Amino acid sequence: MTAPDRRPQDGHDHDLDDEQVAPGAPVARPGQRRRGLGLAREIVQTLALTLIIFFVIQTFIAQPFKVEQESMRRTLEPGDYVLVDRLTPRWDAYDRGDIVVFKPPESWFARDDTPFIKRVVGVAGDEVEIRDDGRLYVNQVPLDEPYVYQVDGQAQPTTSDETRWRVPDGEVFVVGDHRSNSQDSRVYGPIPVTAIVGRAWVRYWPFDAFGVLATPTYPALTGGAP
Repeated sequence: MTAPDRRPQDGHDHDLDDEQVAPGAPVARPGQRRRGLGLAREIVQTLALTLIIFFVIQTFIAQPFKVEQESMRRTLEPGDYVLVDRLTPRWDAYDRGDIVVFKPPESWFARDDTPFIKRVVGVAGDEVEIRDDGRLYVNQVPLDEPYVYQVDGQAQPTTSDETRWRVPDGEVFVVGDHRSNSQDSRVYGPIPVTAIVGRAWVRYWPFDAFGVLATPTYPALTGGAP
């Protein structure tokens, strides 16, 4: 006996889904759609996690900084890129010789809010003095400063209208290595430690100048930080 023909009488084949599909067009299967959505979700999550990690690193660990001023020549040239350590200063206080990036004093905001980069020469409790020989003295001891910008083989003298400062608690005294081309604590006095972004510790560009920024060893000084 022949099985009865159960096809609909309208002559159409209803084995396919109700959704009309053009002849030869690929059919998106539910499993493929789920995999596509899962892949898109993974990409979004990866991008979000990358941004979060980048934010955390820049805020709490290290931050790139482009040198734009000439005040640290010949140690750092305009256009150099350094990595600023924001982590270790949380337990390792800034010391003499450190190169730091900091927010300019409020009196300078109207001129330019670009962060400054200078060298710490005095810490809380220090007496910083400029004498007639053009050298910096800290607690009566002359600083050996081989990094100071030189002209015709001679280090530039350090000059200022004011010649003596006492560094208050919670502040540091900063100067540029290019003494004749630097607006620093000789002009606006010691700066608060809270204004410091971090300690510049490595130059990573230009690549041929890549390296850790050396911190000078000053002679034992009385007063101030040990």
